[in-house]
This record gives sequence, structure tokens and C-alpha cells, in this order.
Amino acid sequence: MYNCAIILAAGEGKRMKSSTPKVLHKVCGKEMVNVVIDVIKNAGIKDINVVVGRGADKVKEATEVNGVFYALQDKQLGTGHAVMCAREFLTGKQGTVAIFTGDAPLITKETIEKLTLFHREGMYKATLLTSIVDNPSGYGRVIRGNNEDVVKIVEHKDCTEQELKINEINSGMYCFDIEHLLKSLDRLDNNNAQGEYYLTDVIGILKSDGEKIGALPIPFEETMGVNSRAQLADAEKVMRKRINLKHMENGVTLIDPDNTYIDIDVEIGNDTIIYPGNVISGKTIIEEGCTIYPNSRIENSLIGKGVNIQNSVILQSKVGEGTSVGPFAYIRPESVIGKSARIGDFVEIKKSVIGDKTKVSHLTYIGDAEVGSGCNFGCGTVVVNYDGKKKHKTIIGDNAFIGCNVNLVAPVKINNDTYIAAGSTILEEVPEGALAIARAKQVNKEGWVEKKGLKK
Repeated sequence: MYNCAIILAAGEGKRMKSSTPKVLHKVCGKEMVNVVIDVIKNAGIKDINVVVGRGADKVKEATEVNGVFYALQDKQLGTGHAVMCAREFLTGKQGTVAIFTGDAPLITKETIEKLTLFHREGMYKATLLTSIVDNPSGYGRVIRGNNEDVVKIVEHKDCTEQELKINEINSGMYCFDIEHLLKSLDRLDNNNAQGEYYLTDVIGILKSDGEKIGALPIPFEETMGVNSRAQLADAEKVMRKRINLKHMENGVTLIDPDNTYIDIDVEIGNDTIIYPGNVISGKTIIEEGCTIYPNSRIENSLIGKGVNIQNSVILQSKVGEGTSVGPFAYIRPESVIGKSARIGDFVEIKKSVIGDKTKVSHLTYIGDAEVGSGCNFGCGTVVVNYDGKKKHKTIIGDNAFIGCNVNLVAPVKINNDTYIAAGSTILEEVPEGALAIARAKQVNKEGWVEKKGLKK
């Protein structure tokens, strides 16, 4: 049976008070509409049309990587009108179309699979996703008949006293038989106070034609729409709990899940321990057996097996197996740290390669450099990579020993097995096996303090 999907993503989102289209606000690091697209695809539906409106160009730019189709709703005239705008996408198709909203990112793969199966096995022409809630005030009520099929949907303001007691509400997500939906759209009108076309009216049209309408109750949290910053925070909290639970079920220890912030696309290996206060974002991969101590930020990076990280920032970089980082280290984008290396406190690495077993223990800056394996950097070393106009490269071979308070002025090459004396400023290539000393000869002026009258 052919399945496709439509995502309604044209809403203005005035309550967000933002220049960003509502569906592009992020939940756990990913735009809400992209979360919905991913879930639909994971449920096996690949043919997806996104109905765009406000900020259409921005929404297209953010979602085009997903290979979806688009329909434009230039005027927001209701959910029925939005689906009308996708008529070309549906024309000629036979089977089922599932309709979701781009501002409801908590729907799950399992629910979508269950919805399409329920719809098909029940031979329904339309199926609603519904929720049972304690306080249904303000929501449209789902009225069922004696056979449990849906009779109608009644908006709260139109409910009778008896209907107000019903606590099954419409979520605004559906499955339709495509051919019956297209025929019903031709019969929709906007004869209401808002002058809009409502998708819920299709249910009434199908029912009047004697067609079967089904309803599948799901947890209310999956149907939660985001229309304000407060609701965005609520959705973030639910999604973060799901993400953290998934990692713990996969063998990751989270010391305090309520205070650990992991984005939706992050991958973490088993036997990794993560302490509270960490923010792990983007497409970061943390391999098995790592320990991430409190208050680090890791973004779009690859962390190898058995790495220890303490209170540090790692951005768009790679850290090799068995390496330790921090505390208070800053690894900037496009850096590659080798295996069993040491990046210590108050060390900054910028767009550099650091070899295996190299130690950069404290108070050092390395920028635009290639550093070999087995090197040791003394405290206060600076790779001077910027001349005021351009960045230049420094190359350091294997087993180099860099003394304290050394300046390596790029472009410069330090060959294998070299020693750089403390306090040196190196401007020229250092040959293999050499000791480089580049500092002024010490001069002691005897009696100078007394002569100057400075003796206390």
C-alpha cells in the first residue's frame, strides 16, 4: 500500500515573537519541522510534502537536505486550505496520506507506524490521532458512535452539555484515503466566522457519505503543539528526557539526567559516564568508555574511546582514543588531537593537528600547526601564527621538547628530536637533533640597586 505524508508548516507563529519561522525553532538542537520529517522517514514514509508559508525560503533552505517536496500556502486560510495547496502533490496517487504539523515535534516513529496500520486494517477512509485528557477545555471533542467509529468532531464552543464531558480530543493529525480526501476538498467551504477552510470538515463530509472514520488514542505529550516560547521549553524537556533515557538504555551512565543536555543526533558508546552540566550538541559522536566530567561543551565533534574530558570546550574537532582534555581547555574548529595525548588546563588549540602521545599540559596556545607524536610543550608556549594580515603555519616534528615561555613565530619548522630552550623566540628552522637557544645573554650589574638609591 502506497503511503505519503504532508506536513503543515505555513503558520505564522505570532506568539513566538520571532523573526524565525515557528517551525524552524529548535528542540534539542534540531528544527521542529526537521524532527517531524526524520520521524516520518524512520517510520517508512519517504514521499513527503511540506506546506510552507511565512518564511518559505528559510524553511526550504533548512529542509532541502531531506529531499522533500514543497507546496506554497501564500495566505493562511486554515488547515483545509493548506492541504488544498498540496493538491498537485496528491493528484494521481492512490493509497494513504498521513498529515502532521511541523510544530508538533514529539510524535514518535512507533505511533506513525501504528496509525498507518490501524488505518489500513480498519479500512477507514479517514483516521484521527486523538488523546484522552483530564481537562479537555478548549479542544475539539471526538464523538464516537456505538461501534466506536467517529461520528463527528465538535469544537469546544459548539459542544452540548453532554459533549463537554467527553475527554477525547482531536490532535490535528490524520490519515486519509487519498482519492476520498481529494474529492472532499472540492466540497469544502469557508462559511464560518473566520472565513477559513477546516480540515476537520472533511471528516463531516466523509461521514455524510457513509464512510468509516477511525480514531486512535495516543499519549497527549505526542500531540503537543508549540505556539510559544514556554511551550517550546516544555517540548524540549520531554524530548531531552526521551533522548537521555535512550542513551541510558544503550549502556551510557548519566549521573544526573535532568541536568544533562544532549542533542537529538548525538551518538554515545556504552560504558561512557557523563556528569551533570554537560552540553553535547550537533552530530557529535562519543565512543565507548569515555568520562565527561561536569560542565563541558562538545559540538559536532568525534571523541574516541576512553577519552577523559574535564570542564572544557571542544568544537568541530576530533579527539583520539585515550586522550585527556582539560580542565579549562578550548579546542577550536578543525583540530585533530591524536591518541593518548594530553591537552591540559588553559590550553587553546586552533585548527591544528596534535600527534599521538604529545603533551600540552598548561597555559599554551597552538594555532595553525602540525605537531608530531611524543612532543612535550612547557608552560606558556605560544605558536605565533598571525602577522597582522595572514595566518601562517608551524610544523613540529616528532619527540620535540619545547621549553617554558617559548614563542614559535610562524612560518617555522621544528624538526624531529629537537630541544627548544626555555624563554626562546624561534624565527628560523631548527635542525633535527639540535638544541635551539634564542634569548639574550644574561648580564648582572653589581651594586646597581644601591647606586640607584632603591635599596630598602
